[in-house]
Amino acid sequence: MLKAGVLGAGHLGKIHLRLLQESEKYELVGFYDIDESSGRKVEEEFGYKYFKDLDELIAAVDVVDVVTPTLSHYDTGKKAITAGKHLFIEKPITNTVEEAEALVALAKEHKVKGQVGHVERFNPAFMAVTSKIDNPMFIECHRLAEFNPRGTDVPVVLDLMIHDIDAILSVVNSEVKNISASGVSVISETPDIANARIEFENGCVANLTASRISLKNMRKTRFFQRDAYISVDFLEKKCEVVKMKDAPQEPGDFDMILQNAEGIKKQIYFDNPQVNTNNAIKDELESFADAIENDTTPVVSLEQGTKALRVAKQIINSF
Repeated sequence: MLKAGVLGAGHLGKIHLRLLQESEKYELVGFYDIDESSGRKVEEEFGYKYFKDLDELIAAVDVVDVVTPTLSHYDTGKKAITAGKHLFIEKPITNTVEEAEALVALAKEHKVKGQVGHVERFNPAFMAVTSKIDNPMFIECHRLAEFNPRGTDVPVVLDLMIHDIDAILSVVNSEVKNISASGVSVISETPDIANARIEFENGCVANLTASRISLKNMRKTRFFQRDAYISVDFLEKKCEVVKMKDAPQEPGDFDMILQNAEGIKKQIYFDNPQVNTNNAIKDELESFADAIENDTTPVVSLEQGTKALRVAKQIINSF
């Protein structure tokens, strides 16, 4: 079992603490929080060991799990890596691309592994269809959330849209060619609603909308590719795969047949994979333990987290 320590005991930090405690791959050593009174309360209520000294916690573990506000990611991540510890760090990886690139270089220098908490990669609906996504040419994403003051210290692009940016970059095998975007601040100091159009070198276009001032929650992405349409509902954890193939010579009574202007007939059929229920946060943490134990590349590497941040910053700079 890998000894793990958590930095930050806020809403998400408490979830990480509970899941690491339950995991058979980790031994939870304890946690650090900059607010000692808050940390003591968490220790009292849940029984996790509170470390008043950050360096003391880092020295006592194999894996540092950073669940602190984004502004502190670089400093805490650097401390962990230079101490020779593996690093799990919540998204976005850091506040700036330069900081992210520095963490990537440090991790290579100190020969430690790092993973970024892009949890939607472990969403069972997305995992069920990733093998079926093959060279998509148009992608449409809607990630809408009801207003919550938590997270409004960063633009909606870094808070919400970055989930979809990372998911798209993981399935589009091409470099970004052009980005155009618009964002509007409604209630916060930074944009609360944003739309971005990402064009890739291979011709794929992704259209992303993110809002944190919606009346209802929605997290849907649709992928369009040659002879297939794939829909993923990240919120409901459902997916749909609609495919087309050459129509049979003698279609059955219930076969869905389309005929184009040239007279070519295609049959529409559903190829919906099974979606297995899971705890995505637990799975991402345990997948990191597997990457450390087996010396493999983490599912969401520091490099991939940096790539997602770079695109997110380009979007913000396009406003």
